[in-house]
Amino acid sequence: MARILKEYPAVVLKEEDINEKVDFKALFGRSQEVHIEIGAGKGTFIVNQARTFPEIDFLGIEWARKYYRHAVDRIGRWQLKNARMIRTEAADFIAKNLKNSSVDWFHVYFPDPWPKKRHNKRRFLCKDNLTEMLRCLKTGGVIQIATDHKDYYEQITTVFNDGDDRFEKIGFIKAANAQQAECVGTNFERKYIKDQRAVYTLAVRKLPTDTNPN
Repeated sequence: MARILKEYPAVVLKEEDINEKVDFKALFGRSQEVHIEIGAGKGTFIVNQARTFPEIDFLGIEWARKYYRHAVDRIGRWQLKNARMIRTEAADFIAKNLKNSSVDWFHVYFPDPWPKKRHNKRRFLCKDNLTEMLRCLKTGGVIQIATDHKDYYEQITTVFNDGDDRFEKIGFIKAANAQQAECVGTNFERKYIKDQRAVYTLAVRKLPTDTNPN
């Protein structure tokens, strides 16, 4: 029998409750590092990270209702005070509801690759969304990405080109619950590894604006 998913209002951030921009201090009741996971799925990554790093605050974004409900249920059952979920479209939320220099990390793991060529334009990791994430990041903030889709990864490396002086490429930091052969430790990744599919990663750190010679 499938487990009954419970609703935990304290875990949920609703769009209608946001007064233009998210106030993370008000949301979590403190001023700590803020990490945002784009496409949190059923919450495997965010729950494990929040349990391992209670000094960091985590916000998961998920559009698919069935996955979102699983994530809320998991966070609630673990009674995690440093994790929240919002059900919304990530690109619009970041552009409209996040303040400049308000986020320490963005995590984007196994985003929908939209493999059909006519659907490629729907991919989240594009130049416009990169610009919005960099706007929201604090100086020294990090974007970490993992995908199993080679074509999407090639597009990502084009978007995150080496000539962009807004950031520098750094080593990918594995998630707290990732096993030896894993990077993130999610159910998706474990399935891909079992199927012998390669996983591609990328991580960048935002540079101070005064490094821009222009």
